[in-house]
Amino acid sequence: MCLLMYLVILLGNSTLIILTLLDSHLHTPMYFFLGNLSFLDIWYTSSFIPSMLIHFLSEKKTISFTRCVVQMSVSYTMGLTECVLLAVMAYDCYIAICNPLRYPIIMNKALCIQMAALSWGLGFLNTLTETILAVQLPFCGRNVINHFVCEILAFVKLACTDIYLNEITIMLVNVIFLFVPLLLIYISYIFIRSTVLRINSAEGRKKVFSTCSAHIMVVIVFYGTILFMYMKPKSKDAAFDKLTALFYGVVTPMLNPIIYSLRNKEVHGAMRNYTARLVLEERMRNLHF
Repeated sequence: MCLLMYLVILLGNSTLIILTLLDSHLHTPMYFFLGNLSFLDIWYTSSFIPSMLIHFLSEKKTISFTRCVVQMSVSYTMGLTECVLLAVMAYDCYIAICNPLRYPIIMNKALCIQMAALSWGLGFLNTLTETILAVQLPFCGRNVINHFVCEILAFVKLACTDIYLNEITIMLVNVIFLFVPLLLIYISYIFIRSTVLRINSAEGRKKVFSTCSAHIMVVIVFYGTILFMYMKPKSKDAAFDKLTALFYGVVTPMLNPIIYSLRNKEVHGAMRNYTARLVLEERMRNLHF
């Protein structure tokens, strides 16, 4: 099941990236950020799913210290970056709906690149700090990680010393990267809702709000899973906690391209154009031979 979901993640997100690069109609800020999100999801899932699948089938479930650190760092960077990127995409929706006449001026190419770079930069720098603190800890004993993957908190708990500083740092980073972007998303949608309600016709309100409906669904799935995972009472069943983490790590990246392409006419049009072009090129090759 995990293998099938991983293949859907690779296919769905790769298709969105290819379409946003090849189709000129998708050269807009929204699809630029969506391309970043798809690229991020591929890297995030590829950092742990292949090794996890191998461990599911093998009796000896081992991983080297270096591979564990790399896996932990990549997945943590992608998770933090996605939090910021979703807030950036909410700001894009806010400008598109609340200030449509100035949208091309405000959301210019330079600003989009800067906002995407900020998302990646914040995720990378925070993960670098956390990783440096983690790898300096002394490790002794059996070093068995009670998880499907090398998760940072499970990793530092293996240390045979006081990890109070690491736990506080991880908690602060998680709170900042979870709740600050979520607050910005919430504020953006307050303004969006206010603008939408001022539109007289129901059809007009529906059309405008549908612009950001996919983003709302992605935010609900992403943050809903995270908040459930971190804020629910501590379960005595460790397997349930790990399955919840697995849902967040596998199902959410799989749903993102499906949500964004399900009722998106621009993506459907780009798919038809791309398919027609491939068919035409194949016919031209056959005609040539």
